[in-house]
Amino acid sequence: MVNVKDVIDQDLFRYAGNASLKAFWKCYLTIPGFKYLYWYRKAQHWQTRSQRNGLYKPLFVFFELLMRHYGYKYGIDIPSSTSIAPGFYIGHFSGIVISPRTIIAKNVNISQCVTIGSTNMDFATIEEGVYLGPGSKIVGGVHIGAYAVIGANAVVVKDVPAGITVAGVPAVQISIKDSRRFIQNPV
Repeated sequence: MVNVKDVIDQDLFRYAGNASLKAFWKCYLTIPGFKYLYWYRKAQHWQTRSQRNGLYKPLFVFFELLMRHYGYKYGIDIPSSTSIAPGFYIGHFSGIVISPRTIIAKNVNISQCVTIGSTNMDFATIEEGVYLGPGSKIVGGVHIGAYAVIGANAVVVKDVPAGITVAGVPAVQISIKDSRRFIQNPV
């Protein structure tokens, strides 16, 4: 079983460059994306535990309610059943919607007004180190390759190869520059 503290520390490292208690409180009190992510991780952890043992269901419900409270407050809708690896970074809050059928690898950056939606039984897959620009939309069972950049307001309806930049509606390749310049403090 994954230790929730380790996952939160890895998320914190993406924001602060360290996982100290001082960094935690600074980020928790000043960065809405980190605060939401903290409660998301707690809810996800207790959801997994309650599925194994029903005695943990009240704790899951408590953390789920806190996560939803901050979700409404900050305009973030990421269900606790969504699979997000450690090192997730919410750059700016508001208007973020992610389908529960999404799989997100480590060190992914997401900006404001990003939507990742799936259709029917499709799963959207975001590989390691991807940068999702403001207003970008990913629709359907799309696979985004490692270190790809999805430009601002791009609409992605087809798979994106690793290490390239796409933009436009529908998104097309505009550059061979990867996202490493946007990914601070990878874990």
